[in-house]
Formats: sequence, C-alpha cells, structure tokens
Amino acid sequence: MSKHDLRPKAPQVLDMLQRPLRDLRISLTDHCNFRCVYCMPKAVFGTRYHFVDHAGLLSFAEIERLVRLFAQLGVGKLRLTGGEPLLRPHIEDLIEQLAAVPGIEDIALTTNGSLLTAAKAKTLKNAGLRRITVSLDSLRDETYRAMNDVGFPVAKVLAAIEHAAAEGLPVKLNMVVRRGLNDDDILAMAEHFRHTPHVLRFIEYMDVGNMNGWQPEDVVPSREIIARIGERWPLDPLEPSRYGEVASRYAYRDGAGEVGFISSVSQPFCRTCTRARLSPEGALYTCLFGTTGKDLRALLRGGAGDDEILATLQKVWGTREDRYSELRGLLRARGSGEKVEMFHIGG
Repeated sequence: MSKHDLRPKAPQVLDMLQRPLRDLRISLTDHCNFRCVYCMPKAVFGTRYHFVDHAGLLSFAEIERLVRLFAQLGVGKLRLTGGEPLLRPHIEDLIEQLAAVPGIEDIALTTNGSLLTAAKAKTLKNAGLRRITVSLDSLRDETYRAMNDVGFPVAKVLAAIEHAAAEGLPVKLNMVVRRGLNDDDILAMAEHFRHTPHVLRFIEYMDVGNMNGWQPEDVVPSREIIARIGERWPLDPLEPSRYGEVASRYAYRDGAGEVGFISSVSQPFCRTCTRARLSPEGALYTCLFGTTGKDLRALLRGGAGDDEILATLQKVWGTREDRYSELRGLLRARGSGEKVEMFHIGG
C-alpha cells in the first residue's frame, strides 16, 4: 500500500468495484423551508406537492436500529441531511442516540442555517454533533434570496455560522456554482472566508433529480474556479485526508486557510465512493443519482430480525456498481429513467 492509498486495510463489505461501505447519509425529512432553484424549484414543489407524512417517516428508534446494523458492516461516519433536517422536531434526541452507537465515530449535519439559532447550536453540540455544513451560495443578499426563492436574508445564515463556531463546531460552507447566476460571487466568497477557521467548498452544479433544468453549459468546472482564485491568491494542493474524500483540498499559499472543490461533473470520484443514503421513508440508495431504493421500512415494520436486515444491507451493497458521474453522458443519452430528487436523499 502506497503512502497515498488511504483505503481501509480491512473493509468488511465491498461492492462490485471493491469500494468499502464507510459512510451513511440519513435524510430525516424531505420537507424544506427553502425552494432553491437547483434543488426544489418552486414551480414544481409548491403547495400541492405531496411530501412524506409523519407516519411515513422512519422513527428515531428505527433510524437508530439501522445505524447499529450499518455500524456492524463498517459504517463509522454519519451525516444527517434533508430536506432541511432541523425541521425534524427533537433532532438532538436522535443525535444523542446515534452518538452512543458502538462504532460511530463522527456525526455531521448539513443545513441551510435558517433554523440554527445560538440555543439550537448549543443543544446539537451537547447531544454529540461533531461537525456542521451550511449551504451558502452567495454573500450578495439579492442573489442569495433569489437562489433560495423564499426571500431568506443572507445575514441570518452568516449569524448561524457564527452560532455554530461559538459552540466549537467545525463549520464547512457549501457553495453550488451555476454559471450566469452566482459565479460572479466566487472571489467574494473566497475572500470572506479566508483567514477564518471555516472551510469553503465550491460545488459544480449537478444534474441531481429531474426538475432543476440542468444543462452542461451551466456548469463552472472546478479547474476554472481554481484558476480564478489562484490568480488572486495562489493555492497549493493538499493530500486527501482519507479514502473516499469527495473534495479536492487546497491551501492558500499565504497561510489564510483551506478551500475545497467538489467536481462531480468534470472530475468524477465514483471509484472511491463509500457512501450509502437512507431516505426519510427508509429507502436505501447507493448513489446520489439513483433511480430506485431498497425498502428497509417494510423490513423494520414487518418484523424482520437483525440478521435478515443485515443480509439485505450486505446484498444491496455487495451488488452495487453505481458510477453515474463517470457515465453521465452515456446515461443521459439513453434517457436512463428518473433519478431520485436531491432533497429526498440529501446532497
């Protein structure tokens, strides 16, 4: 094994491409209080759209049971997503339960920040949350309000970031870059978060789901973003911190911190993907661009024992061969079917 190969030495479960199962992303709800244009366009997801009702959601006890089983198969990292996960009442109770599961080493949360008050940040940290990621697509209030499409002000999100930092929660910022919409904000975002402990990550606009009107020309490739930033503030690449890391990491040469780039379109990282995804109603997906998921809720509520569920998890992962981003052009040309929406299984 070379010094650059960070693959776990003894993976417990491998898929068809020899990728280990290490990360589980849990979508707690498909409800969201934003209508971001690249995720939940208001024209589609309006007042008449049917989201998963409370009875259809996995209970905290059901989520904990599944996490305990996933942990037996090698999962050590959890990320709570949505929709907007902070819309799920008493989320801190779930975090406390999951933090106590043997084998779980890290619990993170992705949020739009709208509900992240100082009190909530303290409660989440005390419950066992280790890290937080906040979606932030612009610092310009007009642009930010247009992108979330509900008129939510950017100042409140910036305050939420500081609430998390005040509690000692490491913060990452995710900026989805869409050409002609917010790519003019790249340098302003970089400048704002330089010399802070927060890590800003630029994400290429992706064709997740079916409703966001994605076109290749709307993508700003990471190499272009790196060039723009590097011309102003020189960058040096950093080694991956672990096998399966999705972001390419760079350090500012002047010591002003770190910045990341997630390049699913221009530089797919399918071959090292270690992530499974659990939808709010308990469907297991093995790709962000998946079309169908395995119904685990039916097993949970049908009386299946742990051994049966474990066997199901092993079979789903063991037969996995997803690599959508590597095959994007071919699959789109074939019209390979509707993909699950990003708000349903988390980004």
